[in-house]
Amino acid sequence: MNGLKAPDKPFEISKRAVQVAGEKVKANKGTAGVDGVSIEEFEKDPKGNLYKIWNRMSSGTYLPPPVQAVEIPKAHGGGTRILGVPTVADRIAQTVVAGALEQRVEPIFHPDSYGYRPRRSALDAVETCRQRCWEFDWVVEFDIQKFFDSVPWDLVKAVQAHCDLPWVAL
Repeated sequence: MNGLKAPDKPFEISKRAVQVAGEKVKANKGTAGVDGVSIEEFEKDPKGNLYKIWNRMSSGTYLPPPVQAVEIPKAHGGGTRILGVPTVADRIAQTVVAGALEQRVEPIFHPDSYGYRPRRSALDAVETCRQRCWEFDWVVEFDIQKFFDSVPWDLVKAVQAHCDLPWVAL
Protein backbone atom coordinates (compact mmCIF):
# COMPACT_ATOMS: atom_id res chain seq x y z
CA MET A 1 0.00 0.00 0.00
CA ASN A 2 2.93 2.38 -0.54
CA GLY A 3 2.95 3.19 -4.25
CA LEU A 4 2.12 6.70 -5.37
CA LYS A 5 0.64 6.19 -8.81
CA ALA A 6 -0.51 3.05 -10.50
CA PRO A 7 0.30 3.08 -14.22
CA ASP A 8 -3.38 2.92 -15.22
CA LYS A 9 -4.56 5.64 -12.81
CA PRO A 10 -4.74 9.31 -13.81
CA PHE A 11 -4.22 10.71 -10.30
CA GLU A 12 -1.31 10.28 -7.92
CA ILE A 13 -2.87 9.42 -4.60
CA SER A 14 -0.79 7.28 -2.30
CA LYS A 15 -2.34 4.24 -0.74
CA ARG A 16 -0.54 5.26 2.43
CA ALA A 17 -2.46 8.58 2.49
CA VAL A 18 -5.72 6.63 2.35
CA GLN A 19 -4.53 4.28 5.10
CA VAL A 20 -3.51 7.20 7.36
CA ALA A 21 -6.87 8.89 6.68
CA GLY A 22 -8.62 5.66 7.64
CA GLU A 23 -6.72 5.57 10.93
CA LYS A 24 -7.70 9.19 11.68
CA VAL A 25 -11.37 8.55 10.95
CA LYS A 26 -11.30 5.42 13.12
CA ALA A 27 -9.70 7.38 15.98
CA ASN A 28 -12.35 10.12 15.70
CA LYS A 29 -15.08 7.51 16.01
CA GLY A 30 -18.43 8.76 14.78
CA THR A 31 -21.59 7.18 13.52
CA ALA A 32 -22.65 5.49 10.31
CA GLY A 33 -23.89 7.53 7.35
CA VAL A 34 -26.73 6.83 4.92
CA ASP A 35 -25.24 3.47 3.97
CA GLY A 36 -25.54 2.22 7.57
CA VAL A 37 -21.88 1.11 7.64
CA SER A 38 -20.32 1.85 11.03
CA ILE A 39 -16.61 2.11 11.67
CA GLU A 40 -16.76 -1.35 13.25
CA GLU A 41 -18.43 -2.75 10.13
CA PHE A 42 -15.90 -0.95 7.89
CA GLU A 43 -13.07 -2.46 9.97
CA LYS A 44 -14.17 -6.01 9.16
CA ASP A 45 -12.36 -5.63 5.82
CA PRO A 46 -10.13 -2.58 6.21
CA LYS A 47 -7.70 -3.38 3.37
CA GLY A 48 -10.49 -4.11 0.91
CA ASN A 49 -12.51 -1.06 1.90
CA LEU A 50 -9.50 1.26 1.85
CA TYR A 51 -8.46 -0.14 -1.52
CA LYS A 52 -11.91 0.65 -2.96
CA ILE A 53 -11.61 4.26 -1.79
CA TRP A 54 -8.07 4.59 -3.18
CA ASN A 55 -9.04 2.95 -6.46
CA ARG A 56 -12.00 5.26 -7.03
CA MET A 57 -10.13 8.40 -5.99
CA SER A 58 -7.01 7.67 -8.04
CA SER A 59 -9.07 6.75 -11.11
CA GLY A 60 -11.24 9.87 -10.82
CA THR A 61 -14.46 7.90 -10.39
CA TYR A 62 -15.08 8.66 -6.71
CA LEU A 63 -18.46 10.22 -6.12
CA PRO A 64 -19.47 11.13 -2.58
CA PRO A 65 -22.73 9.57 -1.44
CA PRO A 66 -25.47 11.70 0.11
CA VAL A 67 -25.05 12.70 3.74
CA GLN A 68 -27.47 11.64 6.41
CA ALA A 69 -29.34 14.60 7.89
CA VAL A 70 -29.50 14.49 11.67
CA GLU A 71 -31.21 17.14 13.80
CA ILE A 72 -29.25 18.11 16.87
CA PRO A 73 -30.33 20.53 19.59
CA LYS A 74 -28.55 23.88 19.69
CA ALA A 75 -26.24 24.23 22.67
CA HIS A 76 -28.08 27.12 24.29
CA GLY A 77 -31.63 26.21 23.33
CA GLY A 78 -33.44 27.85 20.49
CA GLY A 79 -34.30 24.81 18.45
CA THR A 80 -32.20 22.43 16.44
CA ARG A 81 -29.76 22.52 13.59
CA ILE A 82 -29.20 20.01 10.83
CA LEU A 83 -25.93 18.10 10.85
CA GLY A 84 -24.91 16.22 7.72
CA VAL A 85 -23.28 12.89 8.57
CA PRO A 86 -21.14 11.46 5.75
CA THR A 87 -20.44 7.76 5.38
CA VAL A 88 -17.27 6.32 6.92
CA ALA A 89 -15.81 5.87 3.43
CA ASP A 90 -16.59 9.47 2.52
CA ARG A 91 -15.03 10.75 5.75
CA ILE A 92 -11.87 8.88 4.76
CA ALA A 93 -11.92 10.37 1.25
CA GLN A 94 -12.50 13.85 2.72
CA THR A 95 -9.57 13.35 5.09
CA VAL A 96 -7.28 12.41 2.19
CA VAL A 97 -8.31 15.56 0.31
CA ALA A 98 -7.99 17.73 3.43
CA GLY A 99 -4.46 16.42 4.02
CA ALA A 100 -3.35 17.27 0.49
CA LEU A 101 -4.98 20.69 0.59
CA GLU A 102 -3.68 21.47 4.07
CA GLN A 103 -0.06 20.95 2.97
CA ARG A 104 -0.49 23.69 0.38
CA VAL A 105 -2.58 26.27 2.24
CA GLU A 106 -1.35 25.99 5.81
CA PRO A 107 1.84 28.01 5.08
CA ILE A 108 -0.17 30.96 3.70
CA PHE A 109 -2.67 31.33 6.54
CA HIS A 110 -2.30 34.29 8.86
CA PRO A 111 -0.62 33.28 12.14
CA ASP A 112 -3.66 34.52 14.08
CA SER A 113 -6.08 32.31 12.17
CA TYR A 114 -7.39 29.54 14.41
CA GLY A 115 -10.57 28.12 12.88
CA TYR A 116 -10.26 24.54 11.60
CA ARG A 117 -6.47 24.64 11.78
CA PRO A 118 -4.39 21.65 12.85
CA ARG A 119 -2.97 21.81 16.37
CA ARG A 120 -4.92 25.05 17.09
CA SER A 121 -7.97 25.40 19.25
CA ALA A 122 -10.48 27.94 20.45
CA LEU A 123 -8.51 28.06 23.71
CA ASP A 124 -5.39 29.06 21.74
CA ALA A 125 -7.37 31.91 20.18
CA VAL A 126 -8.60 33.05 23.60
CA GLU A 127 -5.03 32.98 24.93
CA THR A 128 -3.86 35.17 22.05
CA CYS A 129 -6.72 37.60 22.78
CA ARG A 130 -5.72 37.74 26.43
CA GLN A 131 -2.13 38.54 25.49
CA ARG A 132 -3.23 41.25 23.04
CA CYS A 133 -5.34 42.91 25.75
CA TRP A 134 -2.08 43.90 27.42
CA GLU A 135 -0.59 45.22 24.14
CA PHE A 136 -3.50 47.21 22.68
CA ASP A 137 -6.16 49.48 24.13
CA TRP A 138 -8.79 48.85 21.44
CA VAL A 139 -10.98 45.94 20.38
CA VAL A 140 -12.68 45.04 17.12
CA GLU A 141 -15.68 42.76 17.54
CA PHE A 142 -17.57 40.90 14.82
CA ASP A 143 -20.74 38.86 15.09
CA ILE A 144 -20.34 36.26 12.38
CA GLN A 145 -23.40 34.19 13.27
CA LYS A 146 -24.90 32.90 10.00
CA PHE A 147 -22.16 34.68 8.00
CA PHE A 148 -21.37 31.53 6.04
CA ASP A 149 -25.05 31.09 5.18
CA SER A 150 -25.01 34.29 3.13
CA VAL A 151 -21.49 34.78 1.75
CA PRO A 152 -21.18 33.90 -1.96
CA TRP A 153 -18.82 30.97 -2.42
CA ASP A 154 -17.09 29.48 -5.39
CA LEU A 155 -15.15 26.94 -3.43
CA VAL A 156 -13.75 25.08 -6.43
CA LYS A 157 -12.08 28.26 -7.74
CA ALA A 158 -10.64 28.97 -4.31
CA VAL A 159 -9.24 25.45 -4.06
CA GLN A 160 -7.80 25.60 -7.58
CA ALA A 161 -6.11 28.91 -6.80
CA HIS A 162 -4.09 27.24 -4.06
CA CYS A 163 -3.77 23.63 -5.17
CA ASP A 164 -2.80 22.30 -8.57
CA LEU A 165 -3.94 18.73 -7.88
CA PRO A 166 -7.01 18.13 -10.08
CA TRP A 167 -8.29 15.29 -7.88
CA VAL A 168 -8.53 17.67 -4.92
CA ALA A 169 -10.88 19.94 -6.87
CA LEU A 170 -12.90 16.89 -7.94
